[in-house]
Amino acid sequence: MKKDLGVKPYLFPMPVLMISTYGDNDVVDVMNMAWGGICADNMVSLNISEDHKTSENIKKRGAFTLSIADLPHIEAADFFGIASGNKMPDKFERSGLTAVKSQKVDAPVVEEFPLTLECKVVEAKNEVYGFHVIGEIVGVLADEAVLDANGKVDPARLNAFVFDQFQNGYYAIGEKVGQAWHTGAPLMKK
Repeated sequence: MKKDLGVKPYLFPMPVLMISTYGDNDVVDVMNMAWGGICADNMVSLNISEDHKTSENIKKRGAFTLSIADLPHIEAADFFGIASGNKMPDKFERSGLTAVKSQKVDAPVVEEFPLTLECKVVEAKNEVYGFHVIGEIVGVLADEAVLDANGKVDPARLNAFVFDQFQNGYYAIGEKVGQAWHTGAPLMKK
């Protein structure tokens, strides 16, 4: 029997996304967020609070990069969700990570994260439910170590982890258990 849990943001898994922006004087800011994802072939959607430093930077610069956090950098990734760029302007330096300027947008690329989407802002507006951003993906950068022999990203090599909104935990992504649009094909014959 199922129990009614009320109204909760209970989806699983949630991504652990790193939004990187430039602030004033090209200060690098990185924010950990889960409420975002792909909304079209070349678009991402983010929903964040307007009072974040990242929101201010997105409004001013019109660009951001979106990276997948990986297990070797879980401490820095979590730190980016704890520390506020409004209160700790040197938070990126404290992480020990490195950043370079994107070649395609006015935003930093964190070198240590294995996969990064370079995005320009198409729409950014305050809604009742938060600061909503639509970004156009204008480039994708991947560390060669996460690519398979065909040059495609291999999820097993990403070493990514996901966020659990039930108990605020992080979970490593496990083994491949099926093939999309193939595993369920036998049911088409019934």
